[in-house]
Amino acid sequence: MKTPGKLFLTILTLCVSWGAPVMAQEKTLVMAMSATPKGFDPDIWVPGQIEAAVNLYEGLTKYGTRSGANGKVEVDPSKIEPHLAESWTVSPDGKTYVFKLKRGVRSPFGNELTAQDIVWTYEKSALQKRTGQFMRTAARIEKVEAVSKYEVRYTLSDANRIFLGALTLHLPAIFDASEAKKHATPDDPYATKWLALNTAGYGPYHLQALQAGQQAVFVVNPNYAFKKPYYTKMIWREVPSPATRVALVRTGQVQYAEQIPFQQLTALRADNTVKVESVPGFGGATVRMNPRFPPFDKVKVRQAVAYATDYAAIGEAVFLGQGTRSRSMLNSPIAGAVNAYKYETDYNKAKQLLAEAGYPNGVDVTLEYSTNWWWEEPLVLQMQASLAKAGIRVTPKRIPSTEMLARRTINVWTVPFLTHLTSSFVPDPSYNMFLTAHCRGSSNVNANCDAAMDKLIDASVVERDQKRWLALIEQAQNLQADSATFIETFLPGTHEVFAACMKGYVWKPHNRLVWKDLSCNS
Repeated sequence: MKTPGKLFLTILTLCVSWGAPVMAQEKTLVMAMSATPKGFDPDIWVPGQIEAAVNLYEGLTKYGTRSGANGKVEVDPSKIEPHLAESWTVSPDGKTYVFKLKRGVRSPFGNELTAQDIVWTYEKSALQKRTGQFMRTAARIEKVEAVSKYEVRYTLSDANRIFLGALTLHLPAIFDASEAKKHATPDDPYATKWLALNTAGYGPYHLQALQAGQQAVFVVNPNYAFKKPYYTKMIWREVPSPATRVALVRTGQVQYAEQIPFQQLTALRADNTVKVESVPGFGGATVRMNPRFPPFDKVKVRQAVAYATDYAAIGEAVFLGQGTRSRSMLNSPIAGAVNAYKYETDYNKAKQLLAEAGYPNGVDVTLEYSTNWWWEEPLVLQMQASLAKAGIRVTPKRIPSTEMLARRTINVWTVPFLTHLTSSFVPDPSYNMFLTAHCRGSSNVNANCDAAMDKLIDASVVERDQKRWLALIEQAQNLQADSATFIETFLPGTHEVFAACMKGYVWKPHNRLVWKDLSCNS
C-alpha cells in the first residue's frame, strides 16, 4: 500500500502526465474515492457511475430549496422548479405535458440542447431496456415527441405523482445527441459503447481522462448555462483503504474523502483540520432474501431470520449508536412512512418458525455482500453471529461489486441472500415502493414479486385523493413487512468528510455529492 505522501506524489505525477497539473488558480478539488468509475452511462448501473453521472447530466426540472436547521440550505421535495426546461403546461386530465426548453443550454462540445436531444435520449433508453426505461415505466411515460425545436411533449398513460419528480434526475440522461451520433455505428446506432466510457451532456462537468484503477479527471463545462462552479477541475483518485482516505484528507492532500466508517467519523468530528457534514437521509441498510431460492421460498424461514436478528448489537457494533432503527421499506422524512416493521429479537420464536417451516435442526445459508458501502462486511459478521443462536448457520461470502450489480439486476436475481442499501432518488413514497418492492422495480434486487403488492403500489402511483393514497401506502408497507423479504436494520445517514475550508454542501435525494455546490473559503 502506498503511504499518503507517496500517494499524493502519484496524483501529481499522473496529473502532469496528462498535461493537467494541480494548480491553485485552476481551483482543483482532489477526491479520495473507493474506486474509479466503471462507466458513465446512467442507463448502465456499474460502480461509480451514479457518483459521476449526477455531476455530468441534469434534468428538465429540479427540487427547490429552503432554509433548514442553523440556516443551512436544504432540498424542499414539495417544490419542483424549472431547470433545463424553463416552463411547462399540463392538460386538464394530467396526461399531457409540454415543456419549453431553456435556450442557450450547450454541451462542452458547443451543441445547443433541443427537443430532438430529449427524444433521442428516450429512444436510446427504450432500446437498452435498463434504468432509464424503468424511470419511463415508473412515471407512466408513454410517448416523448418534439413539438418544435425548443418544445417537447410528454404523453402519460396515467396522471401520476411521480412524473415531475422523475424529471429532476440524471436518468434517462439528456445527452448531446449531435456529439453522440458521431460515435454511432450500424451495430450500435445509439453509441452506447462510446457513452459507456465517455460523456456528452449539458451538466456542469464532463470527463477529461480516465485511467482505470487509478483516477478520473473531470473538467468544468465551459458552456454551462447556469452559475459557473467554483471548482474547474475534479480529480477522482482511487484509494481503496478507508484509513488511507482519512489520512489524506487530514493532511490536506485531498479535499474530500468518501465512505468513511463510523469509527473514523467519531475522531474526525473532533479534528479542526477537517469538516464532517452529516444528514439523516432515508437510505436503509438491509439484508434481503430471494423467495425464488430455498429455504427463503418459505415465509416462515424469512420471518425466522427477522426474529433471529440482533438489532441492538447491530446498532452498537456496526453503527456505534449513531444510526436510526429502520421500521419500514419507507423511512422518514418520506411522507406516509409508518412503523410497519415490528420484528424484535426473539430466538425462541425464530427456532419455532424454522421448525414449522420444516427445518427443526436449523439451516445453512450463504450471505453474499460486496464493498459498495462501508457497513456491509461488519453487518454480515453481526448477522452471522446473531442468526447462529437460532440455528441459522451463515457463511459470509464477499463478491466483487461488479458481480453483485450484475447478479442482482431485475429479472436476473441470482443472489439468494444479500446486503443492500435502499434509497430513493425521488422522495416520494409511491416511487420509492415501485423502485424497490414492485416486481418491475429497477432496485428490486431480490425478486420481490407479489401480485397483491404490485397492485397496491400501482394504485398508489395514480391515486389523487390524499386520504386514499396514504391508506394504500400504509397497506403496502405492512404487507412488505409481513412478507419479511427485507430485513430492515438501521439508517446509517449520510456523512461527508471535507477539508475544513469547504462550504456549500447540500444533501440531494440521490444521496451523492454534487460538485458544483462546493467552494472553499480559504
